[in-house]
Amino acid sequence: MVRRLPRPLAVSSSLLLGLLVGLLLVSCKKQPGASVSGNEIPVGEFASLTGSTATFGQSSHEGLMLAVEQINAAGGVLGGKTIRIIYEDDRSEQAEATTAVQKLISRDRVVAVIGEVASSRSLAGATVCQQYKIPMLSPASTNPAVTRVGDYIFRICFTDDFQGTVGAQFANKQGWKRVAVFTDVANDYSKGLAAAFRAEYSRGAGTIVAEESYRAEDNDFKAQLTTIKSANPDAVYLPGYYGDVVKILVQARQLGITVPFFGGDGWDSEETLKLGAAANGCFFTTHYHPDDPRPEVQKFIADYKARYNGKVPDAMAILGYDAGRVIADAINRAGRPEPAAIRDALAQTNNFPGASGVITIDENRNARKPIVILELQNGTTRLKDSIAPQ
Repeated sequence: MVRRLPRPLAVSSSLLLGLLVGLLLVSCKKQPGASVSGNEIPVGEFASLTGSTATFGQSSHEGLMLAVEQINAAGGVLGGKTIRIIYEDDRSEQAEATTAVQKLISRDRVVAVIGEVASSRSLAGATVCQQYKIPMLSPASTNPAVTRVGDYIFRICFTDDFQGTVGAQFANKQGWKRVAVFTDVANDYSKGLAAAFRAEYSRGAGTIVAEESYRAEDNDFKAQLTTIKSANPDAVYLPGYYGDVVKILVQARQLGITVPFFGGDGWDSEETLKLGAAANGCFFTTHYHPDDPRPEVQKFIADYKARYNGKVPDAMAILGYDAGRVIADAINRAGRPEPAAIRDALAQTNNFPGASGVITIDENRNARKPIVILELQNGTTRLKDSIAPQ
């Protein structure tokens, strides 16, 4: 018996054409960061909305949303398109920051990313943004390494090189000849500030009499503080985030350490103000003060209070606000919502009238702008000094 082989299936020319078109469509699927269509331009944000530094993310997010609401209400960008913020909570964790940015780029196809406040998390997000060539603008990450990740990474704040140097100059100006340094060794921000401080302070007549370290979210600092106390410093440089700063100051006062502590913008939080008298005579460098009489500052404060039930904005809020406005300005100047064009426009930002100060992006994608020094007194701050970059 002879078995007949099955006849080959006949494939019509129209079916073959359909299969080829389908394959072509699959191969041409939009890649992350492709230009958008329609009337909404998706911009991503990753921020610490929960976790150990939640006030940072919450404040910067509120400032950003206020800016975008105002921009859209005034007609949007590119002749009537609106900006839509798609945000992810990184929960104050570095690994979550990486995941958040990957989602924003691959799933939501954002054309730009705003974030983060914390330098460690900005570094994590920047690596992803640079890989996919999506411009990233950090509102407040001051570690110099952030923008060194690549040519798609920008910031609108000063760097730790400047902030740490100003801290050391302030110590010398105060006549503090003996200073202890207390650093979070697991935090890029804290280590960067401490390094800049040491380099500048060593040029003067002062001496670093003790160097101690801790890790974020430690709870007992008494051993390190006892060592610092025995060194008899005139002041203690504490370049950390507010959650740890609050615990350290409380324990320092319990141990009878009465000298001033001073640090950077990581102190700038309502939680620090709640310390009250425990923080009296302490200082920190930051980005703005509500008493600044400039019209841009006072208008921002009034708008923020009206939007958020009378809440006084902190430095992270004003930087989030300016980040949103700078991104919108770059999109307009780019002429189209495409990542490469937005990147080029960001690089050309010059004398932008920010609420936190006039912003010019330099050749290293950093902002040149002034810094302020605030003094803590009974749960409030007062402007001690303002210093412009040389």
